Amino acid sequence: LINYALGILFLPLLSFIILIFVGKRLPRQGDVVAIGTIITTLILSLAMFGSMLLSHDPLFQHEASFTWMDLGDFKIKLGFLIDNITIIMLLVVSLISTMTHIFSTKYMEGDIRYSRYYAYLGLFTFSMNGIVLANNLVSLYIFWELVGVSSYLLIGHWFEKDSAADASKKAFLINRVGDIGFFI
Repeated sequence: LINYALGILFLPLLSFIILIFVGKRLPRQGDVVAIGTIITTLILSLAMFGSMLLSHDPLFQHEASFTWMDLGDFKIKLGFLIDNITIIMLLVVSLISTMTHIFSTKYMEGDIRYSRYYAYLGLFTFSMNGIVLANNLVSLYIFWELVGVSSYLLIGHWFEKDSAADASKKAFLINRVGDIGFFI
């Protein structure tokens, strides 16, 4: 299940990287890459959900972590926790993200930054999956910040319009207030 979870986490990030660097040169500006990776995450989530239902173990829990920073007595670990609630939330995020990606093919049709929009959606999905999989506050905080960046980028997608630019700035500032509260 760890491999499935890592696939669910990193496939949207891979989509983001591909679309940011070569999205405009791909057929249909790369929306097939974005939708394909998100559908794959949905399939992996469904497989994990099916496995959870078949095993029917209410105490199931699997954790993996590694030391990110080791400064003697001060260590920061990053890792992932997979349990039944995590599997359900991965399914929810993957399902909603898949529907959003598919809906956006028509909604964003003809947009000048079409591939960039899909790249940002991939980053947002990566960040949300990271929040779901986080096993400690440091990991959660890192992915929370990435959700804030993704929101800022998506809200300000049409930055040439004053309303979109103002809304993205407002979202950024509100996110900072939330970050302070989260930190406290």
